[in-house]
Amino acid sequence: MLDLGTSAMGITNREFKKRRKELMARMEPNSIGLLSSAPECLRNNDAEYQYRQSSDFYYLTGFSEPQAILALVPGRQQGEVILFCREKDIEKELWTGYILGPDAAINTLEIDDAYPIADVDDIILGLIEGRDRIYYSMGKDDNFDGKVMAWVKNIRNNAKVGPPPPSEFQVLDHLLHELRLIKSPAEIKLMEKAAKISAEGHKAAMRRCNPGIKEYQLEAELQYAFVRNGSRSPAYQSIVGAGDNACVLHYNSNNEEIKKGDLVLIDAGCEYDYYASDITRTFPASGKFTKEQRLIYEIVLHAQEESIKAVRPGNTWNAPHDVSVAIIAQGLLDLGLLTGSLSQILKSEEYKQFYMHRVGHWIGMDVHDVGDYKIDGHWRLLEPGMVTTIEPGIYISPSDTSVPKKWRGIGIRIEDDILVTKTGYKVLSNGIPKTIDEIESFMSDQVA
Repeated sequence: MLDLGTSAMGITNREFKKRRKELMARMEPNSIGLLSSAPECLRNNDAEYQYRQSSDFYYLTGFSEPQAILALVPGRQQGEVILFCREKDIEKELWTGYILGPDAAINTLEIDDAYPIADVDDIILGLIEGRDRIYYSMGKDDNFDGKVMAWVKNIRNNAKVGPPPPSEFQVLDHLLHELRLIKSPAEIKLMEKAAKISAEGHKAAMRRCNPGIKEYQLEAELQYAFVRNGSRSPAYQSIVGAGDNACVLHYNSNNEEIKKGDLVLIDAGCEYDYYASDITRTFPASGKFTKEQRLIYEIVLHAQEESIKAVRPGNTWNAPHDVSVAIIAQGLLDLGLLTGSLSQILKSEEYKQFYMHRVGHWIGMDVHDVGDYKIDGHWRLLEPGMVTTIEPGIYISPSDTSVPKKWRGIGIRIEDDILVTKTGYKVLSNGIPKTIDEIESFMSDQVA
């Protein structure tokens, strides 16, 4: 089992409080912010999926229970942070587990006040009325949309004898997501731990791989390593694609047999304490790359290495992508898979036949994390504390008759999680074989 150390991990109440204060400072005067917890979701009949709190809600509270609403009321003398949550119910806890309850929530979460969720319709009207505007995430939860509209309608119907209702609605997401985009030292530690656990999963799958087993057996190795080392779930549905399946970008059936000569593409990462990792490795099922696989792999690896170097403060978010496109296009030209001049190929985007996605995405509490990529129509500049994936790839469809048969069915992607630092970058997802020599040596050692 991983030795993850004994130092304190996780987000403290002090940091949660700081986040709330920063968000309220960005809100317009005389406003209120409203957030709802994630709804519970049925899997089938009366069985539910494992509950996972809304990232936005957890980011501001550290509260992981369902059926809750958070109200942020800047400048309110009686208290700015109010939580509505389930009442303490000892009998219900026998069936579904511990419930914090409003009384304990005040001290545990260090908030100003808490009330039973059953009383929200009565109490929240007094918080909303007289406010000029409401901030909330419109259009994401039909049930919560309906609640907010009902509260405003109730206030409007009584406006002649009481304060007027808010006259303006603002989307909370932009303000909140800009905060989430820049990771704190504590968040970075959690992401490093998630990546370290994920690395163990990838290595376990590589050790287990042999022609003749099923893709889902490697997925099982990933899942076991995740849970065994402290993660309760993957950050997203794991991709284990062998042979032709490696050319399907979001393949997740994971039910085919792995054959001799196949490349195996594994795109998988765990979530640890609400923070995600996202890592991809591609390796030969038999332990040795063929000549064609090796040539394509070297192009992708070179593209990834150089794209990572372009991750630094002051560069645009798109700069690493441009680097990856130029290297991959030139590599495909050199192999004869593309023809013409490099400038023509870049202009026409012919490379998209083999490299059709961007080089990365933000990562944090969500595997495809929040935050704008452009500001006023221009690619935003990278800043310390941002975390992005770098994941170039080449995918040659098995049905692509425009290329010689020897290349068809080769799908390769290499992905790591990269932190923007004050002076450049830091790879958070180290520790997994990545070069051809490292991969072949690692897999050879397992056989020996």
